[in-house]
Amino acid sequence: MKRLLKTKPPRWRKIPKDKRHLAEAFLRSRERFCVSASSRFLRIQEEKHGHVWYLSSSGKKTPGEINALLLHHRQTLLPIFNKSPDIPGPRFLNRFLGKVHIHALQGLREDTELLENLMEDQGYYVTERIEYDLMSLDAVRPGALRPGPAGLVLRPPAAADGDSVFALQAAYEQEEVLPKGAEFNAAVCRYNLDHILATERVLVAELDGQVIGKINTSARSFTRCQIGGVYVRPDCRGRGIAAKMTAVFAEELLAEGKGITLFVKKRNAAARAVYRKTGFSVLADYRISYY
Repeated sequence: MKRLLKTKPPRWRKIPKDKRHLAEAFLRSRERFCVSASSRFLRIQEEKHGHVWYLSSSGKKTPGEINALLLHHRQTLLPIFNKSPDIPGPRFLNRFLGKVHIHALQGLREDTELLENLMEDQGYYVTERIEYDLMSLDAVRPGALRPGPAGLVLRPPAAADGDSVFALQAAYEQEEVLPKGAEFNAAVCRYNLDHILATERVLVAELDGQVIGKINTSARSFTRCQIGGVYVRPDCRGRGIAAKMTAVFAEELLAEGKGITLFVKKRNAAARAVYRKTGFSVLADYRISYY
């Protein structure tokens, strides 16, 4: 009588560097839903700093078919769990959280919620949750490209725009980015802006000789770009500037063959309306949790 072979239960493991192409294939197959995570994965590869864990149904040390990924990059955890309620808790989590401070957790709401619960078991408690619509764009609606206010100029930023763009970035971070209770740090904001200007696509809006708006890519994955940093000075709002800026910027990216994704706060009705008019549609619920 043949002895029955026991199947080992799936467990989380660090993926070997020579097998990271399997993680890339997993991310590519879900790219529309995880542009931020895919971008972080590429940065981990480039910077050689961060962690990539995988879950495989085979239970073997060498990954076969990957069922889920968990990324760690710069104090952020990004779960890609396929919205599955059956993901086992990573055994290493308690040990890892004891060594590394986690500032944020982000991803699809179901995935984030599951990891939140696992982290709470280890004494990590969320200080703020922000709920978003994850949106995608495949084509700009023709009406979104109609002319904006007379005299509106959309162009890449010039060296002389530094102070004006910084003022917009500072206002954007304080209004849209900083979690509750966090203090604005001008030096960190300047560093963030310098990084964006050096590595991302940026477009500014100029009206009557003044830079009054900005938009930029905030992440780039394999075939898609994520839009972020959309901001128009409060005294210039309600004139269709954000819609025109978004439509023109999206057209440029689409012309290069890039798909476009963004996430917008559910409570930001004005921004959600702008994106819908541009042609964006909601893909899923998205969440960022801060610790």
